[in-house]
Amino acid sequence: MSVPLAYVIAGSEATGGAGIQVDLKTFQQLGVYGVGTLTCIVSFDPKNGWAHRFVPVDPQVIADQIEAATSAHALRTVKIGMLGTPATIETVAAGLASQEWDNVVVDPVLICKGQEPGAALDTDNALRAQILPHATVVTPNLVESTILSGADSIGTVDELIEAAKVIGRQGPKYVVAKGGVELPGDEAIDVVWDGEDVTVLTAPKIGEHRVSGAGCTLAAAITAELAKGADVPSATRTAKDVVSAGIEARVSAATPFDTVWQGAYQG
Repeated sequence: MSVPLAYVIAGSEATGGAGIQVDLKTFQQLGVYGVGTLTCIVSFDPKNGWAHRFVPVDPQVIADQIEAATSAHALRTVKIGMLGTPATIETVAAGLASQEWDNVVVDPVLICKGQEPGAALDTDNALRAQILPHATVVTPNLVESTILSGADSIGTVDELIEAAKVIGRQGPKYVVAKGGVELPGDEAIDVVWDGEDVTVLTAPKIGEHRVSGAGCTLAAAITAELAKGADVPSATRTAKDVVSAGIEARVSAATPFDTVWQGAYQG
């Protein structure tokens, strides 16, 4: 039986609310067979305010995983999530360059809390130089859009649109800039820039606080829909519906944040 395939290169988040755990759950919910390569391990520390503990995977181990995954399957659509170090980025960039891709979705996780500022900046710069040029779609949140565009701040939809245009000049064919609950008003707003036109997607806000895993879920759902043959605008609309359903049915835990439940979506 032929089933659609999607590949993810990302980190692990042990509580299940982000990272590759979310990506594979989202792929499964949307009827896509998920293949994954692990780049790092993030373990929140419950004895220290749930701070991040970040451990990178050895670059050779990452390269080995990429070799195994791409040799076993005819992978054409990939999502790039948390990378975390310049060495990891270099390895993943080489993996991307080793074959042709129909779709490369980049969720630009720029900074892991707990990284030293210098290391974080080096990672940011490496991601811009080596990963963004490969992207079919990049899905920055408001903070990432501000950093990638060089804006002082983003507080309106018009400013988010302008940031998306600036990011688009760095290589991605499409920019899905997420406003989420961060922009004022009753609507959760995302903008899609295709290099010529902008589409504004809205949905009613569900609460006023961010829910962990929303960004991972959105990018993973776009990836899954692209793997099934959808175009970027329709994939993004479906992804927004997946996230809205998952936030509505959010999962609570001992953590200070709730997480998206991907299983809530019934397309």
